[in-house]
Amino acid sequence: MLVLPILMFTPQIVPASGGFHMPVTTLMQIGPNPSPQEGAALPIPRRHRPADSAPSPAPASPPQPRAPDRLSVCLAKALHDPAMGLAEARGWLAEGQNPEQRVRANQCLGIILTQQGQFDPAEQAFADAIAGVPMLQEVAAVPLMAMAGNAALAGGHPDRALVWLDKAVAVRGYADNAALGDIQTDRARALVALDRPAEAATALDEAHRLAPDLAEGWLLSATLARRNKDMPRAQRDIEVAAHLDATDPAIGLEAGVIAVLDGRDEAARKSWESVVRTAPDSDEAKTAKGYLEQLGPAPTSEATPSASPASGATQPEKKPS
Repeated sequence: MLVLPILMFTPQIVPASGGFHMPVTTLMQIGPNPSPQEGAALPIPRRHRPADSAPSPAPASPPQPRAPDRLSVCLAKALHDPAMGLAEARGWLAEGQNPEQRVRANQCLGIILTQQGQFDPAEQAFADAIAGVPMLQEVAAVPLMAMAGNAALAGGHPDRALVWLDKAVAVRGYADNAALGDIQTDRARALVALDRPAEAATALDEAHRLAPDLAEGWLLSATLARRNKDMPRAQRDIEVAAHLDATDPAIGLEAGVIAVLDGRDEAARKSWESVVRTAPDSDEAKTAKGYLEQLGPAPTSEATPSASPASGATQPEKKPS
């Protein structure tokens, strides 16, 4: 009996910011590596002042290089020494500077805590950052809302995650469709975890509209369709995912699952063998090897095919159910 997953929709947290990042061929490599929520310096717009548009006098001397952005410094320290990064972020907060600086300090703190797997305090840090963004500049808080939702989802709180992600998509004026597509895929994960598959499918359709080149969105919609036993939709969406990213082992793994459940054992074998070959050290390769062992060796031309099982029955030995 081939044991396959019901739904590979486990929430994953992904490096959120700088320094932390962290066609037979297509069918063979048809998991998600959630696209990162960008955590660059919080883009709080500066208020326009008349002086800003006035012509500047010619400099008397060559311009001096700008000091490094403190958020970038904070994240860079954490990259080399997480404890030092935490100390930097907390010291920055303790300085009690202007609200914008506290927003950025909390952003750094949240990103570092996320990387350390401390998802609840990370969510709180992002929440504190969001609270410091003026209402008139709410569009600047959308990436932070996405980070808070991602942390809540990774921490096992899909209900809280959905609140943050719903807030993010409700903000008017945020124009980054690729980022909004990422947010919709995270909404879909939260909705699946809350057993609301129809709403999850709607969120993924919106992700496709906003970010049609987002392979992860197509992977997740293929997984959801497979779970709902809509195999034609599952196959269509996994092929789109593979066309967009033919090297993602999670896509290859899911392609094999879809194929074997659709009675196409050899297509499944090719997908899983491709995962093992192209990403041998990945978790997906480990899972694919287990599936291949259950599937058994490829039939030879001399092998006598066994009789087809009755409807609803399972093949003996290592055949899939």
